[in-house]
Amino acid sequence: MISYIGNRPALQIGRYQVTDYDVAWLDDALRRAANAADQQDFPFVEEICAGILQYLETKCPLKLLHLDDLYERLRKMLVKIGCQPIAEKLVPVAPPVTLSLVRPALEAGNGFELAFFEMLRGELSTLRGMGAEEVRFTGLRSAVLILRGVKQWDKRCDTMLREIREFITAWDRDQHADSRPLKVVIEKTA
Repeated sequence: MISYIGNRPALQIGRYQVTDYDVAWLDDALRRAANAADQQDFPFVEEICAGILQYLETKCPLKLLHLDDLYERLRKMLVKIGCQPIAEKLVPVAPPVTLSLVRPALEAGNGFELAFFEMLRGELSTLRGMGAEEVRFTGLRSAVLILRGVKQWDKRCDTMLREIREFITAWDRDQHADSRPLKVVIEKTA
């Protein structure tokens, strides 16, 4: 059974579902849209975010809501309250997404590091295209063990661990130098 925080639906972002979220990312998206619409004095950001949160917790009948659908509803609401310029400039920003590195490691298999990095590149590109600006990576040590095909940590694992960390931190800088940087959070490893 899935437990929903405050009875909110899970948000679908690509193939990932986010269940534990606040509305800071939504606040950020609204402020950016207001600035882009040249309405820096837009006073209703907090009220709109509170209204969206209340809707999600008390009125939304869905257990799973696609991020694009949420933004489409938000655009319609902005138009209804007379804020069409802001609605037109609203670009989706996603809540932080957690990405387990175990799945791409299992799919790539032992000895197929290049396939792993290609899958990871694809996942990051997809998430970035859907508005993700923060990605939290988990399962790093397990992924390394899978990719190396070993049960016990060795020096080659240290090298692979370093390569994955470097790839993750360099990916956004190399791919999206002209946009907001991707905030990367990599789990602490022992």
